[in-house]
Amino acid sequence: MISTALHGELLLRLAVAAALGSLIGAERERLIWAAGLRTHMLVCVGACLFMIVSAFGFSDILSTPNVILDPSRVAAQVVSGIGFLGAGSILLRGEMVRGLTTAASIWAVAAIGLAVGGGLYVEAGAATLVILLILAGIKPLEDRFQQRHIAHEFLLHTAPGGVTLPALEEALGWRARRITRYIVQPSDDGEAVTVTLGRLAPREIAEVERILRGVPGVRDLSRP
Repeated sequence: MISTALHGELLLRLAVAAALGSLIGAERERLIWAAGLRTHMLVCVGACLFMIVSAFGFSDILSTPNVILDPSRVAAQVVSGIGFLGAGSILLRGEMVRGLTTAASIWAVAAIGLAVGGGLYVEAGAATLVILLILAGIKPLEDRFQQRHIAHEFLLHTAPGGVTLPALEEALGWRARRITRYIVQPSDDGEAVTVTLGRLAPREIAEVERILRGVPGVRDLSRP
């Protein structure tokens, strides 16, 4: 039988799991993800309860002769079983995969719940702070790296045969290596030349526009 004092301790663990899960869930809720506050709280509390059941739920039969139980087996199934929730948060939109970070946060919240269920309060709290730092603190840095991989299109309105690819490469200099697409289409009064460049920092876009406008034969420039 579980003592009254132990009941209080286990209830505290469930409350702590709910609190820590809510912190990470609130960060996801802020970005309006489907797996938000309630989902993360439920995952954390559920994992905590699985750990409690694994550690204390079979204490009555442990004294039975020839009965050997491995308390870690229930907790181990949480690690693999939580995968279906993570998979449900991953979306494929065209060529973009969205929701991987939220899926990882659900998986991490389950680990926090297991830690709290095992009485590892300090470790669970530290993990929560680290996860929040990763989700909220590092995102601006990640956005800066991703911005450099976005392709930028420039539509040049030119005279017929007025602009060639070698001329553009000469004008752009070392940035010519970043040209990923060059398309020439006839227009009513000349040609429409679409030039796509990748790995441009935001501060470089205005400079590239200035260079392209100065290429002989370019009448006008626009951004599609």
